[in-house]
Amino acid sequence: MVRSYLGKMKGAPVQRATPCWKDACWSWLGAFVGVAGVGLLSSRLLETQPLLMIGSFGATSVLLYAAPESPLAQPRNVLGGNVLSALIGVLCWHFLGDTWLAAAAAVSTAILVMQLTHTLHPPGGATALIAVIGSEPLHALGLGYALMPVAAGCLFMLAVAVTVNNLARHRRYPQHWW
Repeated sequence: MVRSYLGKMKGAPVQRATPCWKDACWSWLGAFVGVAGVGLLSSRLLETQPLLMIGSFGATSVLLYAAPESPLAQPRNVLGGNVLSALIGVLCWHFLGDTWLAAAAAVSTAILVMQLTHTLHPPGGATALIAVIGSEPLHALGLGYALMPVAAGCLFMLAVAVTVNNLARHRRYPQHWW
């Protein structure tokens, strides 16, 4: 029984294809334009603090621009997973405070809800966590955090993903909208 359990962890040999520099350049372009655009909007809209820029957007960028064919990078997942996770994170913070219990409840509940709604997006876990451990200005947004910065930033990055990924002849995004 232990041997069987440990045998699952061996993994299999992997043959990696030679990286395509053109594909990497398209990924770079999309990520740069997406994150720079969110940053620029943030600096213009929110003079006091750049709340439009949240850490989970970095991970969302990896999926949107470097793995656009992934089921986890499709619009339903990006928008739905992040927005639902933001709402859950805010509610956990509201009811449990800025505690380790709230952080655990936010991330685990976000995963549960994303799985049940078919909106699984790994950065959503970070979006929920940020709602709990974020700054006072972020907490002051309340449920509005789900709209601005989360939904607004996701919509902007999705627009960039549709534009940039479809400029390349070998890419198609999205694979499906909903």
